[in-house]
Amino acid sequence: MRLEQYWGVGPKTAETLRESLGESAAIDAIESADVRALVDAGVTRGRATRVLRRANGKEAMDLFGTRDAREVYDDLLDIAAGYAVTEHAADRVRVLTPLTSDDRREERLDDVLEARDAWADLSEDDRDAVLDAFADYDEAGGTDRAAVECALALREAGLRGGTFAALDGIDEDALREAADALAALTDDGVAAGADDRLDRLRERAATARDLADSAFDVVETVRERGARDPDAFRSAVVEYVAEETGLTRGRIESAGPDEAVDSADFVGSTLRTLADELEAEADERAAEVRAELEADVADGAADVEAVVDAVSDIAFLLSLARFAVAHDLSRPDLAGDGVAVANARNLFLSGEVQPVTYGVGDHDLAGGASAAGIPAGDRVAVLTGANSGGKTTLLETVCQVVVLASMGLPVPAEAAQVGRFDTVVFHRRHASFNAGVLESTLKSVVPPLVGEGRTLMLVDEFEAITEPGRAADLLNGLVELTVDRGAVGVYVTHLADDLSPLPEAARVDGIFAEGLTNDLGLLVDYQPRFGVVGKSTPEFIVSRLVANASDRAVRQGFEELASAVGEEAVQRTLSDAEWTAEQRE
Repeated sequence: MRLEQYWGVGPKTAETLRESLGESAAIDAIESADVRALVDAGVTRGRATRVLRRANGKEAMDLFGTRDAREVYDDLLDIAAGYAVTEHAADRVRVLTPLTSDDRREERLDDVLEARDAWADLSEDDRDAVLDAFADYDEAGGTDRAAVECALALREAGLRGGTFAALDGIDEDALREAADALAALTDDGVAAGADDRLDRLRERAATARDLADSAFDVVETVRERGARDPDAFRSAVVEYVAEETGLTRGRIESAGPDEAVDSADFVGSTLRTLADELEAEADERAAEVRAELEADVADGAADVEAVVDAVSDIAFLLSLARFAVAHDLSRPDLAGDGVAVANARNLFLSGEVQPVTYGVGDHDLAGGASAAGIPAGDRVAVLTGANSGGKTTLLETVCQVVVLASMGLPVPAEAAQVGRFDTVVFHRRHASFNAGVLESTLKSVVPPLVGEGRTLMLVDEFEAITEPGRAADLLNGLVELTVDRGAVGVYVTHLADDLSPLPEAARVDGIFAEGLTNDLGLLVDYQPRFGVVGKSTPEFIVSRLVANASDRAVRQGFEELASAVGEEAVQRTLSDAEWTAEQRE
């Protein structure tokens, strides 16, 4: 297979990879989802991530039937990657794709939740030790030596079993020897400090070479010491070089020429010969040391390779574990023919978030009191209710749960049951009223619904893209098509009263605004009420506009709107808000 045959690898990217890695190594990097190798080769991180997702999960990526579904997937992995303990682990998180086998999902859930529990049980000191070890690993560039030292640091922190079990059988002494050997080996030889004799030879060779390069200075220095006749001069040169290099007089004398033209020729020839000999000896010793070090590395090669893989896997699992702990994620039940969640939370929201309990399709969620009362068996739920009532957020929350479960990851809910879906169609509200948007939307949501496999439809305010009367007709058609095709869907709309009688397998749910807060914020119960049409309650919105209007003419205009929606209700709402504020004061 050629590089250009991989999704997203065009001629320019392929050429970049060939020049940097070579065809075979580049293909190996793609097949092993090695983001770091592609980035180091010159591919941008974003493109590398997209290429590897498709290369290693093309069929699975078909789960995302719309751009909005893919955005939820991207954003979830960005959040998860933010908890990564190494850069490479963050890359591995970003290239996660849905798994096509329930067994593989369960296996990953087992691994991640075991890591979650391990991380949660660590003391703060142990957590800091783990993070420090991985920070050092990253700073060292993720080399084999860095992986060995990271593994030893994890062992020193007392981490054993479970997530760290891959390190339990290692020979720590052998690993330390391998680490020392790896530290001593460089691309072009042996590092300083690996062998005392080699270091001495290198130091003396360097000193001799420096002296040889400044032979005239040596002549002047020796003459300044008073040596005048040839024999005294030669003796003084030998003594001076011995002082500078630490070599014996005999070794220096043996390097001297039998004949020399003059003193400068004698000094230069002696020092050049001496430097050449010392450099040759240093090279010979370096070769011996390198062979010994390579033997040490070879002896521990299997252990080092195992540790390199183990450290990478531990970093990956601990990254997902930290994500799970930070957001209190739990194990979903991968069963049923629908989706149901108890006390689910939207990961894209910050601050205090009201959890919601919801479900559609066939399920038997057992989540205690919080899961009680979720209808089961309806193929479609039509969700209605207040403006700013959290309907879109609920759709997004359900989408998050399904996407995370598809990857074998825990979900943001007290309990969840998620069936198997081949396509998730998540469509956010797009307020563009024109035929082009209607056409593109229908082309986006209908093909997955009528295609092969199971589809989950999560469609928000379909009426925003065409006139209300026709939107109601189209929405009716989508609901009926969803039921006919055996799909599962939740459709958000304000047109519940305009819909024709829904199929027996469909129901209507509602979210209700309950009033205004003392600062005139909309007070909403985000938990849907099953089987009840929600109300938009415009009197709450108009009440807030009346109260907040500073311009007299503008206020009068809002008051006229109040009479249109029910002046009595508006006044009651304002009175309730004022009374609540007084009570709190």
